[in-house]
Amino acid sequence: MAQRLVSLVLLAGLASALSPTYSACQLQKAAADSPLTGCPEGTLYVSPTDSRANFTSVQEAVLSLPASGDATILIGEGSYFEMVNVTRSAPLTLLGQLDPATAFDPAGNASQRNLVQIWNNIYVKDNLTDEETATLTVAPPSGENFGNINFRAYNIDFENRAANYSISQALVTSIMYANASFYGCAFASWQDTWYTGHGAYTYAFDSIIYGQTDYLFGFGIAWFQNVVLANRACGGGITAWQGTNGTRDGAYIADSVIMRSPDANATTVTYESCYLGRDWNPEAVAVYLRNYMDDSIRPAGFTPWDGETTVPNTTYYAEFDSYGPGGNISARVPQDHILTAMEAENFTLTKVFSGTPAWIDFEYVL
Repeated sequence: MAQRLVSLVLLAGLASALSPTYSACQLQKAAADSPLTGCPEGTLYVSPTDSRANFTSVQEAVLSLPASGDATILIGEGSYFEMVNVTRSAPLTLLGQLDPATAFDPAGNASQRNLVQIWNNIYVKDNLTDEETATLTVAPPSGENFGNINFRAYNIDFENRAANYSISQALVTSIMYANASFYGCAFASWQDTWYTGHGAYTYAFDSIIYGQTDYLFGFGIAWFQNVVLANRACGGGITAWQGTNGTRDGAYIADSVIMRSPDANATTVTYESCYLGRDWNPEAVAVYLRNYMDDSIRPAGFTPWDGETTVPNTTYYAEFDSYGPGGNISARVPQDHILTAMEAENFTLTKVFSGTPAWIDFEYVL
Protein backbone atom coordinates (compact mmCIF):
# COMPACT_ATOMS: atom_id res chain seq x y z
CA MET A 1 0.00 0.00 0.00
CA ALA A 2 1.30 3.46 -0.85
CA GLN A 3 2.32 5.51 2.14
CA ARG A 4 0.04 8.08 3.67
CA LEU A 5 0.31 11.68 2.59
CA VAL A 6 3.33 13.43 4.02
CA SER A 7 2.53 15.74 6.93
CA LEU A 8 3.02 19.47 6.51
CA VAL A 9 4.16 21.91 9.14
CA LEU A 10 1.52 24.61 8.71
CA LEU A 11 1.37 28.20 9.76
CA ALA A 12 -0.58 28.78 12.96
CA GLY A 13 -4.34 28.77 12.47
CA LEU A 14 -4.53 26.54 9.39
CA ALA A 15 -6.23 23.16 9.32
CA SER A 16 -7.57 23.16 12.87
CA ALA A 17 -11.34 23.17 12.36
CA LEU A 18 -14.11 20.61 12.42
CA SER A 19 -17.66 20.80 11.15
CA PRO A 20 -20.06 21.87 13.93
CA THR A 21 -22.84 20.16 11.98
CA TYR A 22 -21.20 16.81 11.33
CA SER A 23 -18.39 16.34 13.85
CA ALA A 24 -20.55 14.29 16.24
CA CYS A 25 -21.31 11.92 13.37
CA GLN A 26 -17.70 11.75 12.21
CA LEU A 27 -16.11 10.87 15.54
CA GLN A 28 -15.50 7.16 16.10
CA LYS A 29 -17.82 5.67 18.72
CA ALA A 30 -17.25 3.21 21.50
CA ALA A 31 -17.68 -0.42 20.47
CA ALA A 32 -21.07 -0.63 22.22
CA ASP A 33 -22.46 2.38 20.36
CA SER A 34 -23.82 2.65 16.86
CA PRO A 35 -21.31 4.21 14.44
CA LEU A 36 -24.16 6.41 13.19
CA THR A 37 -24.88 8.07 16.53
CA GLY A 38 -25.08 11.82 15.94
CA CYS A 39 -25.51 11.43 12.19
CA PRO A 40 -28.34 12.84 10.06
CA GLU A 41 -31.27 10.50 9.69
CA GLY A 42 -30.79 8.04 6.87
CA THR A 43 -26.98 8.27 6.83
CA LEU A 44 -25.31 5.30 5.14
CA TYR A 45 -22.19 3.77 6.69
CA VAL A 46 -19.27 2.46 4.64
CA SER A 47 -16.44 0.45 6.16
CA PRO A 48 -14.05 -2.20 4.86
CA THR A 49 -13.83 -3.88 8.28
CA ASP A 50 -16.93 -3.08 10.38
CA SER A 51 -19.62 -5.73 9.99
CA ARG A 52 -22.28 -3.15 10.85
CA ALA A 53 -21.55 -1.16 7.70
CA ASN A 54 -24.10 -0.90 4.90
CA PHE A 55 -21.35 -1.10 2.25
CA THR A 56 -17.65 -1.81 1.96
CA SER A 57 -17.21 0.49 -1.07
CA VAL A 58 -17.90 4.22 -1.30
CA GLN A 59 -19.03 3.91 -4.91
CA GLU A 60 -21.49 1.15 -4.01
CA ALA A 61 -23.02 3.46 -1.42
CA VAL A 62 -23.25 6.32 -3.93
CA LEU A 63 -24.91 4.11 -6.52
CA SER A 64 -27.50 2.92 -3.98
CA LEU A 65 -28.85 6.43 -3.40
CA PRO A 66 -32.26 7.49 -4.72
CA ALA A 67 -32.35 10.25 -7.31
CA SER A 68 -33.97 12.77 -4.95
CA GLY A 69 -33.53 13.91 -1.37
CA ASP A 70 -30.50 14.94 0.68
CA ALA A 71 -28.06 12.11 1.34
CA THR A 72 -25.17 11.60 3.75
CA ILE A 73 -22.53 8.88 3.69
CA LEU A 74 -20.21 8.26 6.65
CA ILE A 75 -16.97 6.63 5.49
CA GLY A 76 -15.21 4.56 8.13
CA GLU A 77 -11.48 4.52 8.73
CA GLY A 78 -9.59 2.82 5.94
CA SER A 79 -7.92 2.98 2.56
CA TYR A 80 -10.33 2.67 -0.38
CA PHE A 81 -8.81 1.71 -3.72
CA GLU A 82 -11.57 2.87 -6.03
CA MET A 83 -12.91 5.67 -8.19
CA VAL A 84 -15.97 7.56 -6.98
CA ASN A 85 -18.37 8.92 -9.60
CA VAL A 86 -21.28 11.09 -8.44
CA THR A 87 -23.96 11.71 -11.07
CA ARG A 88 -27.04 12.37 -8.92
CA SER A 89 -28.24 15.98 -8.86
CA ALA A 90 -29.65 15.98 -5.31
CA PRO A 91 -27.35 17.07 -2.45
CA LEU A 92 -24.77 14.59 -1.21
CA THR A 93 -22.36 14.85 1.73
CA LEU A 94 -19.38 12.51 2.25
CA LEU A 95 -17.98 12.42 5.79
CA GLY A 96 -14.61 10.96 6.71
CA GLN A 97 -14.52 9.26 10.09
CA LEU A 98 -12.22 10.85 12.71
CA ASP A 99 -10.45 9.65 15.84
CA PRO A 100 -11.62 11.62 18.91
CA ALA A 101 -8.06 11.45 20.29
CA THR A 102 -6.60 13.42 17.37
CA ALA A 103 -9.52 15.24 15.78
CA PHE A 104 -9.28 18.24 18.08
CA ASP A 105 -5.49 18.58 18.14
CA PRO A 106 -4.81 22.22 17.18
CA ALA A 107 -1.37 21.21 15.89
CA GLY A 108 -2.90 18.73 13.46
CA ASN A 109 -3.66 19.22 9.79
CA ALA A 110 -5.81 17.55 7.17
CA SER A 111 -3.37 14.82 6.19
CA GLN A 112 -2.49 14.04 9.82
CA ARG A 113 -6.02 13.85 11.21
CA ASN A 114 -7.82 12.19 8.35
CA LEU A 115 -8.41 8.46 8.68
CA VAL A 116 -9.97 7.93 5.24
CA GLN A 117 -8.03 7.70 2.00
CA ILE A 118 -9.72 7.22 -1.36
CA TRP A 119 -7.23 6.58 -4.14
CA ASN A 120 -6.59 5.18 -7.58
CA ASN A 121 -3.51 4.78 -9.78
CA ILE A 122 -4.78 5.57 -13.28
CA TYR A 123 -3.07 8.10 -15.53
CA VAL A 124 -3.50 9.37 -19.07
CA LYS A 125 -2.51 6.56 -21.44
CA ASP A 126 -4.12 4.21 -23.98
CA ASN A 127 -6.60 6.90 -25.15
CA LEU A 128 -7.81 7.75 -21.65
CA THR A 129 -8.76 11.41 -21.25
CA ASP A 130 -7.81 13.56 -18.27
CA GLU A 131 -11.30 13.29 -16.82
CA GLU A 132 -11.29 9.49 -16.98
CA THR A 133 -8.33 9.28 -14.58
CA ALA A 134 -9.95 11.18 -11.69
CA THR A 135 -10.28 9.56 -8.29
CA LEU A 136 -13.42 11.65 -7.64
CA THR A 137 -15.78 12.75 -10.40
CA VAL A 138 -18.84 14.93 -9.81
CA ALA A 139 -20.67 15.49 -13.10
CA PRO A 140 -24.10 14.95 -14.66
CA PRO A 141 -24.89 11.90 -16.73
CA SER A 142 -24.60 12.31 -20.48
CA GLY A 143 -27.43 14.39 -21.88
CA GLU A 144 -28.20 16.33 -18.69
CA ASN A 145 -27.34 20.00 -18.32
CA PHE A 146 -26.29 20.13 -14.66
CA GLY A 147 -25.28 17.62 -12.04
CA ASN A 148 -25.05 17.81 -8.27
CA ILE A 149 -26.34 21.08 -6.86
CA ASN A 150 -24.63 20.64 -3.48
CA PHE A 151 -21.81 18.11 -3.16
CA ARG A 152 -19.72 18.32 0.02
CA ALA A 153 -16.83 16.27 1.40
CA TYR A 154 -15.27 16.54 4.86
CA ASN A 155 -11.97 15.13 6.16
CA ILE A 156 -11.09 12.78 3.33
CA ASP A 157 -7.74 12.31 1.58
CA PHE A 158 -8.23 11.94 -2.17
CA GLU A 159 -5.15 10.68 -4.02
CA ASN A 160 -3.94 9.58 -7.43
CA ARG A 161 -0.88 7.47 -6.71
CA ALA A 162 -0.02 6.62 -10.32
CA ALA A 163 1.90 9.74 -11.08
CA ASN A 164 5.21 11.27 -10.28
CA TYR A 165 7.12 14.10 -11.88
CA SER A 166 8.07 11.95 -14.90
CA ILE A 167 4.62 10.59 -15.83
CA SER A 168 1.58 12.10 -17.54
CA GLN A 169 -1.63 13.64 -16.21
CA ALA A 170 -3.36 11.88 -13.33
CA LEU A 171 -6.34 13.70 -11.84
CA VAL A 172 -7.67 13.60 -8.32
CA THR A 173 -10.86 15.62 -8.81
CA SER A 174 -12.95 16.21 -11.92
CA ILE A 175 -15.91 18.50 -11.26
CA MET A 176 -18.10 19.45 -14.24
CA TYR A 177 -21.47 21.24 -14.34
CA ALA A 178 -21.85 20.86 -10.58
CA ASN A 179 -21.43 22.70 -7.27
CA ALA A 180 -18.81 21.06 -5.05
CA SER A 181 -17.12 22.06 -1.79
CA PHE A 182 -14.48 20.43 0.39
CA TYR A 183 -13.49 20.91 4.05
CA GLY A 184 -10.44 19.55 5.87
CA CYS A 185 -9.52 17.40 2.88
CA ALA A 186 -6.28 16.61 1.09
CA PHE A 187 -5.74 16.14 -2.66
CA ALA A 188 -2.52 14.60 -3.94
CA SER A 189 -1.08 13.96 -7.39
CA TRP A 190 1.55 15.60 -9.60
CA GLN A 191 0.16 16.89 -12.91
CA ASP A 192 -3.44 18.17 -13.13
CA THR A 193 -4.42 17.33 -9.55
CA TRP A 194 -7.54 19.51 -9.38
CA TYR A 195 -9.91 20.06 -12.32
CA THR A 196 -12.80 22.51 -12.19
CA GLY A 197 -14.38 21.80 -15.55
CA HIS A 198 -16.99 23.47 -17.73
CA GLY A 199 -19.93 24.91 -15.86
CA ALA A 200 -18.49 23.96 -12.46
CA TYR A 201 -18.32 25.94 -9.24
CA THR A 202 -15.90 24.64 -6.62
CA TYR A 203 -14.71 25.68 -3.16
CA ALA A 204 -11.99 24.23 -0.95
CA PHE A 205 -11.38 25.29 2.65
CA ASP A 206 -8.91 24.20 5.34
CA SER A 207 -7.40 21.71 2.90
CA ILE A 208 -4.07 20.69 1.34
CA ILE A 209 -3.42 20.27 -2.39
CA TYR A 210 -0.23 18.59 -3.60
CA GLY A 211 0.93 18.88 -7.20
CA GLN A 212 3.57 19.72 -9.75
CA THR A 213 2.37 20.85 -13.19
CA ASP A 214 -0.75 22.99 -13.77
CA TYR A 215 -2.20 21.27 -10.76
CA LEU A 216 -5.09 23.70 -10.40
CA PHE A 217 -6.65 23.82 -13.85
CA GLY A 218 -9.96 24.19 -15.58
CA PHE A 219 -12.70 26.35 -17.04
CA GLY A 220 -15.20 27.20 -14.30
CA ILE A 221 -14.89 29.15 -11.03
CA ALA A 222 -12.68 27.70 -8.27
CA TRP A 223 -12.17 29.41 -4.91
CA PHE A 224 -9.45 28.12 -2.56
CA GLN A 225 -9.70 29.57 0.96
CA ASN A 226 -7.19 28.91 3.78
CA VAL A 227 -5.54 26.04 1.95
CA VAL A 228 -1.96 24.86 1.53
CA LEU A 229 -0.64 24.48 -2.02
CA ALA A 230 2.29 22.08 -1.74
CA ASN A 231 4.67 22.11 -4.72
CA ARG A 232 6.07 18.61 -5.20
CA ALA A 233 7.98 19.83 -8.25
CA CYS A 234 7.54 22.58 -10.81
CA GLY A 235 6.37 22.48 -14.40
CA GLY A 236 4.15 24.95 -16.23
CA GLY A 237 2.40 26.90 -13.50
CA ILE A 238 0.46 26.17 -10.34
CA THR A 239 -2.68 27.37 -12.17
CA ALA A 240 -3.66 26.87 -15.81
CA TRP A 241 -7.08 28.20 -16.78
CA GLN A 242 -9.22 28.76 -19.83
CA GLY A 243 -11.18 31.88 -19.07
CA THR A 244 -14.16 33.32 -20.92
CA ASN A 245 -14.16 37.00 -21.78
CA GLY A 246 -16.52 38.97 -19.55
CA THR A 247 -16.97 36.25 -16.90
CA ARG A 248 -15.36 35.50 -13.54
CA ASP A 249 -14.24 32.02 -14.64
CA GLY A 250 -10.85 31.41 -13.06
CA ALA A 251 -8.88 30.34 -9.99
CA TYR A 252 -8.97 32.41 -6.79
CA ILE A 253 -6.57 31.61 -3.95
CA ALA A 254 -7.07 33.52 -0.68
CA ASP A 255 -5.42 33.61 2.77
CA SER A 256 -3.38 30.51 1.99
CA VAL A 257 0.15 29.09 2.09
CA ILE A 258 2.11 28.25 -1.06
CA MET A 259 5.18 26.20 -0.27
CA ARG A 260 7.54 23.49 -1.35
CA SER A 261 6.14 20.12 -0.30
CA PRO A 262 8.20 18.19 2.26
CA ASP A 263 8.21 15.25 -0.19
CA ALA A 264 9.47 17.35 -3.12
CA ASN A 265 12.36 15.88 -5.07
CA ALA A 266 15.40 18.05 -4.33
CA THR A 267 16.61 17.73 -7.93
CA THR A 268 13.35 19.00 -9.42
CA VAL A 269 12.38 21.80 -7.06
CA THR A 270 15.03 24.44 -6.64
CA TYR A 271 15.04 27.95 -5.27
CA GLU A 272 12.61 30.27 -7.13
CA SER A 273 11.50 27.55 -9.53
CA CYS A 274 7.69 27.63 -9.55
CA TYR A 275 5.34 29.94 -11.43
CA LEU A 276 1.99 30.98 -10.00
CA GLY A 277 0.32 30.34 -13.34
CA ARG A 278 0.41 30.18 -17.11
CA ASP A 279 -2.23 30.99 -19.70
CA TRP A 280 -4.11 27.96 -21.00
CA ASN A 281 -5.94 30.45 -23.20
CA PRO A 282 -5.62 34.24 -23.70
CA GLU A 283 -8.44 34.94 -21.19
CA ALA A 284 -6.87 32.97 -18.34
CA VAL A 285 -7.69 34.26 -14.84
CA ALA A 286 -5.81 33.66 -11.58
CA VAL A 287 -6.12 35.93 -8.55
CA TYR A 288 -3.98 35.56 -5.42
CA LEU A 289 -5.17 37.37 -2.27
CA ARG A 290 -3.17 37.66 0.97
CA ASN A 291 -1.07 34.53 0.51
CA TYR A 292 2.22 33.48 2.05
CA MET A 293 4.67 32.28 -0.62
CA ASP A 294 7.96 30.58 0.19
CA ASP A 295 11.12 30.78 -1.91
CA SER A 296 9.92 28.15 -4.40
CA ILE A 297 8.06 30.91 -6.31
CA ARG A 298 9.84 32.58 -9.22
CA PRO A 299 10.18 36.38 -9.09
CA ALA A 300 8.31 36.77 -12.43
CA GLY A 301 5.23 35.12 -10.94
CA PHE A 302 3.61 34.11 -14.23
CA THR A 303 4.88 32.56 -17.44
CA PRO A 304 3.61 32.15 -21.04
CA TRP A 305 2.20 28.89 -22.33
CA ASP A 306 4.59 26.58 -24.17
CA GLY A 307 5.56 28.12 -27.50
CA GLU A 308 4.53 31.65 -26.51
CA THR A 309 7.05 34.39 -25.84
CA THR A 310 5.01 36.63 -23.53
CA VAL A 311 1.96 36.38 -21.32
CA PRO A 312 -1.03 37.74 -23.34
CA ASN A 313 -2.28 41.15 -22.22
CA THR A 314 -5.81 39.73 -22.33
CA THR A 315 -5.17 37.46 -19.35
CA TYR A 316 -6.14 38.62 -15.89
CA TYR A 317 -3.47 37.77 -13.36
CA ALA A 318 -3.57 39.63 -10.06
CA GLU A 319 -2.10 39.67 -6.56
CA PHE A 320 -2.91 41.49 -3.37
CA ASP A 321 -0.76 41.47 -0.24
CA SER A 322 1.45 38.52 -1.20
CA TYR A 323 4.11 38.03 1.45
CA GLY A 324 7.04 35.77 2.31
CA PRO A 325 10.18 35.18 0.22
CA GLY A 326 8.19 34.36 -2.90
CA GLY A 327 5.75 37.22 -2.34
CA ASN A 328 8.23 39.87 -3.50
CA ILE A 329 6.39 41.52 -6.43
CA SER A 330 9.23 43.77 -7.63
CA ALA A 331 10.10 41.54 -10.61
CA ARG A 332 6.63 40.33 -11.56
CA VAL A 333 5.64 40.25 -15.25
CA PRO A 334 3.86 43.45 -16.35
CA GLN A 335 0.64 41.49 -17.00
CA ASP A 336 0.32 40.81 -13.25
CA HIS A 337 -2.07 43.32 -11.73
CA ILE A 338 -0.81 44.37 -8.31
CA LEU A 339 -4.06 45.32 -6.63
CA THR A 340 -4.72 48.13 -4.22
CA ALA A 341 -6.89 47.45 -1.17
CA MET A 342 -9.84 49.10 -2.95
CA GLU A 343 -9.32 47.02 -6.10
CA ALA A 344 -9.05 43.84 -4.03
CA GLU A 345 -12.55 44.47 -2.69
CA ASN A 346 -13.83 43.48 -6.15
CA PHE A 347 -12.59 39.96 -5.45
CA THR A 348 -14.57 38.68 -2.52
CA LEU A 349 -16.22 35.27 -2.56
CA THR A 350 -19.71 36.72 -2.87
CA LYS A 351 -18.71 39.00 -5.75
CA VAL A 352 -16.91 36.25 -7.65
CA PHE A 353 -19.85 33.86 -7.22
CA SER A 354 -22.40 36.68 -7.78
CA GLY A 355 -24.02 36.10 -4.40
CA THR A 356 -23.71 33.90 -1.33
CA PRO A 357 -23.64 30.28 -2.50
CA ALA A 358 -26.10 28.11 -0.57
CA TRP A 359 -23.92 25.09 -1.32
CA ILE A 360 -20.97 26.36 0.76
CA ASP A 361 -20.81 25.47 4.47
CA PHE A 362 -20.03 28.82 6.10
CA GLU A 363 -20.41 27.31 9.59
CA TYR A 364 -17.12 25.45 9.11
CA VAL A 365 -14.66 28.11 10.24
CA LEU A 366 -11.10 28.20 11.54
